[in-house]
Amino acid sequence: MNRADVTELHYITAIANVPSILRHGILSHTLAEQLAHDSVAMPEIQERRADKQIPGGRPLHQYANLYFDAHNPMLSKCRARNNEICVLWVDSSALDIVGVIVTDRNAARGAVRFYDVGTGLVALDRDRLYAEFWLHRNDRIEEDRHKALKCAEVLVPDALEAHFVIGAYVANQTAFSAFQQLDTGLPVRTRSDMFF
Repeated sequence: MNRADVTELHYITAIANVPSILRHGILSHTLAEQLAHDSVAMPEIQERRADKQIPGGRPLHQYANLYFDAHNPMLSKCRARNNEICVLWVDSSALDIVGVIVTDRNAARGAVRFYDVGTGLVALDRDRLYAEFWLHRNDRIEEDRHKALKCAEVLVPDALEAHFVIGAYVANQTAFSAFQQLDTGLPVRTRSDMFF
């Protein structure tokens, strides 16, 4: 994959968190813990992330994490909350921030690799990363690999400034109305194809 293939990045969050994000930015887990917020994270995954140290870098929880494609297993696991979550559309220029790290799969995974942006993009398979589905019914090992790749991350030290957030996607009309009521000024689009 190359830089031109990345037209936008994504951040999955509760709609209720958006005003705070527009004030403080998209925060690392460590910084977000200092503010009241509605987490969509799974506790067991956060436990694994808490123990991760990025080689040559900092603890994983000191990075804000974005996805290349939010149509992934994480968003699938949030489907029961479709009326109250959104995917923030993040400008791909976030890749140019000093210190950004790219992972080749979900950063909580045991075999994850951490790269600088240039090396990381080359290591990613564009077609598999942006594939609509990751299921391989006759090959569980391949399915597990593909599932992990779909959750490849862009890690930003500490926080991503709010000006990188340029819009939002929601699953349905209920979520659209909830987002509009916040009066954030951000454009919002219903993308049922992105959600599950």
